[in-house]
Amino acid sequence: MSFASVADAPSATAAATPRWSDLYIAALARAVSGCGDMLAATALALILVARGENGLAVAGILLAAAVPLVVVGPIAGRLADRVDSRTLIVSVGLVQVGVCVALAFATPPILIIALVATLAVGLAITAPTMSALTPLMVGRQNLAKAGGISQTAATIGMLVAPALGGVLVGAFGSRVPLLIDAGTYLSIPIAGLLIRTRRGGRFRIVPAATSAGAAEATTAATPGRQPVFRMRSDALLWPLMVMIGAVVGAISAVNVIDVFFIRQTLHASATVYGLVAATWIVGMVFGAVIRGRQRRDDVGTAKALLLNNLATGVAITVAGLMPHVGWLVPLWLLGGVLNGMENVAIGVILGSRVPADVRGHASAIFNSIAGGANAFGYLAGGALLAFASPRLLVVACGLAGVTAAAIFGVPLTRAMRRERATSESAVADDPLPRTIAAV
Repeated sequence: MSFASVADAPSATAAATPRWSDLYIAALARAVSGCGDMLAATALALILVARGENGLAVAGILLAAAVPLVVVGPIAGRLADRVDSRTLIVSVGLVQVGVCVALAFATPPILIIALVATLAVGLAITAPTMSALTPLMVGRQNLAKAGGISQTAATIGMLVAPALGGVLVGAFGSRVPLLIDAGTYLSIPIAGLLIRTRRGGRFRIVPAATSAGAAEATTAATPGRQPVFRMRSDALLWPLMVMIGAVVGAISAVNVIDVFFIRQTLHASATVYGLVAATWIVGMVFGAVIRGRQRRDDVGTAKALLLNNLATGVAITVAGLMPHVGWLVPLWLLGGVLNGMENVAIGVILGSRVPADVRGHASAIFNSIAGGANAFGYLAGGALLAFASPRLLVVACGLAGVTAAAIFGVPLTRAMRRERATSESAVADDPLPRTIAAV
């Protein structure tokens, strides 16, 4: 892969090959930092419950991690498209390391929430930056495979974290797992220095060949100007994002409630809580591998996402009815499989339908939608715990997820039909035979 300043940039049609080494470096960094994040999240949740804090305290931590994705998202997306990706990843990663160290020594809940929010601001910047680099590393025809590799690495990294978090908190308190989290964040600036694929700033990138067999180039934008992208203008992508946001908003309260459901209602230990949480992540590994091997067109991907969300709501509903924590293992495993498949599918459809120059912006828009939905669910879950039992709330969340997918799936289904009809009409009107490659 070649990099050059605008003045001596190579032609947009120059040949290029996938740079898989860059993808593996990014995936490894995501795995290591994700493991640290899950370790820290488990530790903080258990410590707050042990201190006798209520659901709002747990919700406050989760809100601090979600709200910055909404507030900073639009700015972060533009930064990801305009500023040199290496500069962003390295500088923001180093700041996050310092914040994690401070978090290990913080005790007042309000200070913990402020530091978690600061970490989330960094994630709001690095996530779209990394996401926008992926299609340039491997090309559009390899997005499903690349997404599977990346998601699998991330979930494997997170796999041992919940159980390890429970053990470490029981033995050492919260400081040790939080310091380990700080160490894992070093993987981000290191990856930023090692990844050779770059975009934004003065770089014009000649990436890997696209599915049509031609190289895709990203040209540095003229100062003061940015390509216009509106997700609302995409007749399939927008209803899909709305459906996902609605379902996430309906079921995300479970992330606040489940620690109370497992620890207090089902009377499980902190270690068991960590092990149950790990089964969801095991499922995500399998889901990412399964989806990474599938090749679907955009309509097929949208249909799979709708079915995934319906099934996730059903799994959570059934989990809330279970009398023993052991029954949660297969249900959480199923939920993880669906979650892993969905994460890969979202990356594929965004990479397929969004113009190269604004992929960072588009990724930030999606993060804002998901972050806002998560924030709503976290706040609702924390507040509702004061009025209803954890079991009732888990069941209610699952039913709300099924209902949201069914309601918002109606306009999505119409959009899929229109997209399919348009594609079939275009093929029928084209007098020249051609191969249609599904991404």
